Amino acid sequence: MEWGTLVATLGGGLIAIAGTVLADRLRTRQEHRRGLQARRRDVYTEFIAAAGAAHTELRRLAQNGAGESDLEQASRVALTDARIYEVRERLFIDASARIAGTGQTMFERLSALRKAVAAGAAISTPAFHDIYHPYLEAVWAYREAVRDELEGHALTPTDFGWSAWDGRERCPHCGERGADTASGQR
Repeated sequence: MEWGTLVATLGGGLIAIAGTVLADRLRTRQEHRRGLQARRRDVYTEFIAAAGAAHTELRRLAQNGAGESDLEQASRVALTDARIYEVRERLFIDASARIAGTGQTMFERLSALRKAVAAGAAISTPAFHDIYHPYLEAVWAYREAVRDELEGHALTPTDFGWSAWDGRERCPHCGERGADTASGQR
């Protein structure tokens, strides 16, 4: 038996095995990345949807709050029924640090809105709007961060013809309040 042939055969076999292992490892890493991105997209969407459901119920309570016997309990149920607490925990597990941070800010502002509604802030009162508009700004900051991470480009308020995310410029209540303040300062 010739040693050169044996060494060449073994060397070729080792190179083939190493190539197969490397290709398999790269494919596994890519599948993991795709799976993580899919999980993130799902939880990012689920979080904004849960917050939206809670927000809708809180607005309903602020609109019709006088009919509720216990606004504190009803406002807590709004967040629980929307599953915001559960989805927030999943967000903390799968989200990037930036998205988890913007999500937490959004959650804190939603909680502040819940407290204002629980305290009896009606939808047309300054007490409601002083909390509501920072919440809207946090929602848009979350959307912006998610789009930037997943798509590589974020939306801006000017894409919608707005000057800011908080919605004050489009709010009939805040517009009236600004006009009242301006006429009172003359």
